[in-house]
Parts: sequence; structure tokens; C-alpha cells
Amino acid sequence: MINIKEYIEIVPNKRFGKPIVIGTRISVSDVLNWLANGMSKEEIKHDFPELSEEKINACLLYASSREGYIGFAS
Repeated sequence: MINIKEYIEIVPNKRFGKPIVIGTRISVSDVLNWLANGMSKEEIKHDFPELSEEKINACLLYASSREGYIGFAS
């Protein structure tokens, strides 16, 4: 099981306090956008060698864990 805290951090002075992959300036939303726009995990790892399969999966897990907190305008 992935421990999100090993891969994702929030640092107020990096990326405006967005959750990022530890040791990078790549945000969780960057990774989600790449996946949503059709990039495969392999393509992401090729373009961003600092990202591993585990780090990409941690981004997905982080997003899914926050799903309950997302509000939608009515």
C-alpha cells in the first residue's frame, strides 16, 4: 500500500501551496492533467524521469482521497 506522505507534500512557497511530488516542483494536478489528456504513465516517466510509477500512483491516490472534499458550484 502506498503511503501518500512518502511521495506528496504541501510547501507554502512552492507552487502556491499546491500538493507536489516530494523533491520536485511537479504538482499532483500536473500529473492528473497529463493523464487526463492521454499521456501514459510510461510517457510521463520518459518526459519527467524524476517521476516513478509509485509517485504517479501516489498522485492518483492523493486525488482520490480528496474527492470527498471537492465541492461543485450549483
